[in-house]
Amino acid sequence: MLLPCRHSAKLNDVVDYPPMPVGVEWDGIKIAYLDRDGVLNIGSKNYINSISELIVFPDAGDTIAEIRKNGYRICIVTNQSPIGRGNWDHDNLAKIHDELKSELLLQNSDAHLDLILYSPYAPWENSWARKGNPGMLQVGRQILTNDTNEPIRQFNFGPDYIPSSKGSSFMVGDRDVDIEAGIRFGIRSFYCDPRVGISDVLSRLLDVSDIGDELL
Repeated sequence: MLLPCRHSAKLNDVVDYPPMPVGVEWDGIKIAYLDRDGVLNIGSKNYINSISELIVFPDAGDTIAEIRKNGYRICIVTNQSPIGRGNWDHDNLAKIHDELKSELLLQNSDAHLDLILYSPYAPWENSWARKGNPGMLQVGRQILTNDTNEPIRQFNFGPDYIPSSKGSSFMVGDRDVDIEAGIRFGIRSFYCDPRVGISDVLSRLLDVSDIGDELL
């Protein structure tokens, strides 16, 4: 079925949430879905292959913290085809994601990433988990909204996915496949400048005055 993979956990495990900022409660609906490269860190056409190549945008931590202070959980959804291409393995990617999390928290102690999902598949594998398909967003919502304290037995995954309420959730990316995934999932979707990262669109992300717009 080629489901996405999850950083540092089995896909169906119950989430051990990091704390929300002081005085903020999550409403159980609002999720910020974020691409990684070009959004949180500088991207590369040759991929980010090691910790030494990871350059986090200097204001990414403060921006993540501000989004969380507005009541959002953060779900990273990133295509990582070097695994499927045989360039390197899941353990290498885990080291990169651990470093990303650490650097964001050094910038701001509220800059937690609640969930990191990734698609390890090469394009020719035609996985529903690879953006611009919305599979990672489908799975991310089910993981984050699972309040049963029991592992998810089966995911609602694929073209026949029946969405639940998404509130003012949004997707941010720097490529067409990111925007396509967000729109197909039915949420507001924003391009950010890959030279600037997520702070480029912060004010628009938190403006819910026109929630009907899918692409801004």
